[in-house]
Amino acid sequence: MKSHKITLLVIGSIFIGIIGGLIIASNFEWTDNSVASQQENSKGVVLGSEKEPLKPGADLAGLENAFVKVAKEVKPSVVTITSAKIIKYRRMNPFSDFFNDDFFRYFFRQPENRRDRDRQLPEEEEFRQQGLGSGVIISSDGYIITNNHVIKDADEITVLTIDNKEYQAEIIGADAKTDVAVIKIDEKNLPAIRLGDSDKIEVGQLVMAVGNPFSAQLEHTVTHGIISAKGRSNFQLAQYEDFIQTDAAINPGNSGGALVNLRGELIGINTAIISGSGGNVGIGFAIPVNMARHVMEMLIDKGHVVRGWLGVMIQGIDDEMAQALDLEEARGALVAQVMEDSPAEKAGFKTEDVILEFDGKDVRDQTHLTLMIASTEPNKEVTFKVKRGDRIINIDAVLGERPDDKEVATTSREAKSSEKLGIKVETLTSDLERQYGYENERGVVVTYVSRASIAYREGIREGDLIKEINRKQVKNVSDFNDILDAIKPNGIVFIRLRKGDDHYYVSFKMPKE
Repeated sequence: MKSHKITLLVIGSIFIGIIGGLIIASNFEWTDNSVASQQENSKGVVLGSEKEPLKPGADLAGLENAFVKVAKEVKPSVVTITSAKIIKYRRMNPFSDFFNDDFFRYFFRQPENRRDRDRQLPEEEEFRQQGLGSGVIISSDGYIITNNHVIKDADEITVLTIDNKEYQAEIIGADAKTDVAVIKIDEKNLPAIRLGDSDKIEVGQLVMAVGNPFSAQLEHTVTHGIISAKGRSNFQLAQYEDFIQTDAAINPGNSGGALVNLRGELIGINTAIISGSGGNVGIGFAIPVNMARHVMEMLIDKGHVVRGWLGVMIQGIDDEMAQALDLEEARGALVAQVMEDSPAEKAGFKTEDVILEFDGKDVRDQTHLTLMIASTEPNKEVTFKVKRGDRIINIDAVLGERPDDKEVATTSREAKSSEKLGIKVETLTSDLERQYGYENERGVVVTYVSRASIAYREGIREGDLIKEINRKQVKNVSDFNDILDAIKPNGIVFIRLRKGDDHYYVSFKMPKE
């Protein structure tokens, strides 16, 4: 009997020990959570699958591997861009007239060779002003997207790829209003980046930035962070602003570089920072890739950007104004003025209309509406949801083209083709017709000729009208570029010109790059 009691006591102690051990282990999380418990607590992101949930160590290793993989994939698509501008200035010597005076030279004679050398010193000198930025390869045949401010006013643009190959680049087009530019290098089979969808990004999403902060010696620097905010604007960095804000380290030299998600997709073009010291303080801005892609495609296809135009003056709506207009919330754009003979007037817009939707998309504020209209092709019919008084109505309008965008922006193709000959040209317009007396003509007018150019040596001057090149009619700057681009170095250039009432021809060999 006594031995039986001892046996029961031992078994009970073992059972209690097992139960206690399980309780302690569960409190200290020494046991793995089951699939059911994982799903029950997974109100955020679920890591792993139901069949095989990931362990904490595996989660971190997976995230680490994702960063490593994206860095390896993206870095070859990011390039270093150096720009050079030639600054010319005149040598000034306030004492030259005095020291060269006959009286002075009689008493303070200089050797003949010294005087001759002084006479030969150039009156005009020049120096190179250099800039540094980044760019992203967007096509395997050499198109690269960057910021306008990276290549603005550059006389030379050099691109350095990750394998240390150096290329001279041409500017395909630039748009100061969005700070987007496209350049091109002559190469094939380049590692183009994959484009993402910036409309689908979320605040808190992990991102990586790739670029060249501060110097070319720090090329392909990779940093990471999160998307801090979306839709940032009114910083006067560009006319059209819809920036992605990130805390990924961005510094001078990162401009034009890539902001990517953890799938290795380009979601933004790094553009600017807010900093009192000039260094990173965790507030950087990137142009959303959807906006950049829209501008990029027009620069490549047309050489300039065409934007939609409604023709209204609009303003934002705050809480007090929302109450006055009997709105449920402070959103939308208030029409303050309808411009005469504009698409808005033709469609029937009135002052005090509140635009709530644009083509089925909610309007956050006036900046959001302006961006959506500008990103729409002219001549497209769109539907606006409008609150007018106590009514909600739909207004259909055919967008026009913004008047200030009708003048073609200077493209790099214009610059490069013109620089080969040492001239600048403009398509003949009604104003130029009257200025130079070329009524009822077509062609391009020479607006500048470098005295050191082959064009100047052959007699081409400002005001000449170029009508044909190699027996092909030149109707505008685009024709001029297309014809010249097809002529190889040392190929014959045969130009038909008009100067005043006279017509004549010039012929020479196409200069090398």
